Amino acid sequence: MAPSLLGCWVVTDRPEGRVAARLTEVEAYSGEGMDPASHAHRGPTPRAEIMFGPPGRLYVYFSYGVHWCANVVVGPEGRGSAVLLRAGEIVVGEELARSRRRAARMSRDLARGPARLTQALGIGPDDRGLDLLDPESSVRLHRGVAPAAVSAGPRVGISQATDLPWRFWETDAASVSVFRPGGKPRRRRAGQDGIP
Repeated sequence: MAPSLLGCWVVTDRPEGRVAARLTEVEAYSGEGMDPASHAHRGPTPRAEIMFGPPGRLYVYFSYGVHWCANVVVGPEGRGSAVLLRAGEIVVGEELARSRRRAARMSRDLARGPARLTQALGIGPDDRGLDLLDPESSVRLHRGVAPAAVSAGPRVGISQATDLPWRFWETDAASVSVFRPGGKPRRRRAGQDGIP
């Protein structure tokens, strides 16, 4: 399912306007007991219960106590599978996306990486559980044009199951996030995750 999301559009409608990103990079996470890097690994915990369906829902979580990440629930109901939205290119509402991502120097950097993507789109905790396939939803997923070439490789920023080639990206897309092999997460400064 994950590679089929490449080229799709994620559209957000907010009071300040609309932003849409064309997905250029995604990362798959499998269900209960099968993938130790998945939030669903231990079953439908309060944090991960949305990953167990129904498919087409938005799973939003806080990462490293710093930023929000967005996922599309994709597995059959009860299985606990989701695809992390890792990167995209802004195709509608670039000015609004820039106002949310002032540090971005170039257009390719507006939604390059999962945290930047959610910031540019204005996705946060209030969007958790939204039906991405509902035309009335404030966050929607639209079928796009599949890229001409797709690459696959190991997932990024995890410490378990790092050998699985479950990260997919549009080959040569400028907005694809910079690859950093899995392993220990990068060091965080004290207080970033609420721990002194």
